[in-house]
Amino acid sequence: MIKRIIQISCTIALVLLLVSCKNAKQKLQEYVTTYNSTAAGFKADDVTLTTARGYINDDKIELRFETNLEQNESNKVKANTSFPKLLKEMISKNEIPKELVEEGIQFDAYFLANDNTVLVKEIINKESIKELLQ
Repeated sequence: MIKRIIQISCTIALVLLLVSCKNAKQKLQEYVTTYNSTAAGFKADDVTLTTARGYINDDKIELRFETNLEQNESNKVKANTSFPKLLKEMISKNEIPKELVEEGIQFDAYFLANDNTVLVKEIINKESIKELLQ
């Protein structure tokens, strides 16, 4: 009788474990939804709005950081130093999960001027995350 109870318990535990496991695409979707729902509370210098968009078939997440900066050389120089620091901070706070990057999800992050032109673009993948965290 006890052997039967143990078998049933193990079977139930295994089924629950399999059901609760998420693949990378499901985690991508969940991340985008969570990011966009909490983005209103996001604080960073010059950033007025941030959004995420997921591309399931490409295993990619696009992060957009809209700013109040004008598109000019001075602001590009400023963005080239501040944006990698912002991304590094987000990775350390798990706002950009290393787990997703390690599972093959690529993050394309855009730091945009007030006219939505790109000041800086950073790609975060398995190779570049090491450089970014140094």
